[in-house]
Amino acid sequence: MFKLYYAPGTCALASHIALEEVGAPYSAERLNFKNNQQNSPDYLKINPKGRVPALVTDSGVLTETPAILAFIAHSFPDAKLVPQDSFAFAQVQSINNYLCSTVHVAHAHKMRGARWATEETSFADFKRKVPETMTACFTLIERDMLKGPWVMGEQYTICDPYLYTIAGWLEGDGVDLSRLPKVVAHRKRMEERPAVATVLAEEKA
Repeated sequence: MFKLYYAPGTCALASHIALEEVGAPYSAERLNFKNNQQNSPDYLKINPKGRVPALVTDSGVLTETPAILAFIAHSFPDAKLVPQDSFAFAQVQSINNYLCSTVHVAHAHKMRGARWATEETSFADFKRKVPETMTACFTLIERDMLKGPWVMGEQYTICDPYLYTIAGWLEGDGVDLSRLPKVVAHRKRMEERPAVATVLAEEKA
């Protein structure tokens, strides 16, 4: 039995969807970010980073979305959430690491400016830049990464719940969705999947 720690509206949604997709035995523990529960002593014993997701397994705790998604895919090979070809798997990891290290960080500049600066004027400048940087990231995704109908083409992979999760932030980041028809179509396609509907209902409850 796995245990996933998450908070609504965060990147933990991708791991939550993947667990549901593969039919893993798991429970999901919601953290209240408004009450700073992610920095509580009890949670910091699980994930000293004070962030989500964290996945508790029989072998230990995993953090960071790309690592958790790859672990889920390899733990449930029958679900075929990663290609068998080693180069194609590396491409999956390349996309997910881009989402993690570049796109998510660009988004975080909107509300997490204190991670990079101390002056309030810097925070405001970071926030103003977000529509531009997120548009640039997703223009690249639209043009070069999202093959369709799924990220990797015909095979649904661990890239798909991750892209779906981060694409859900675009409106709030001031990105013009009319310039991203493939991303929008992908999001609609994702929401037709039973696993996605189940997880969205749970996280909104």
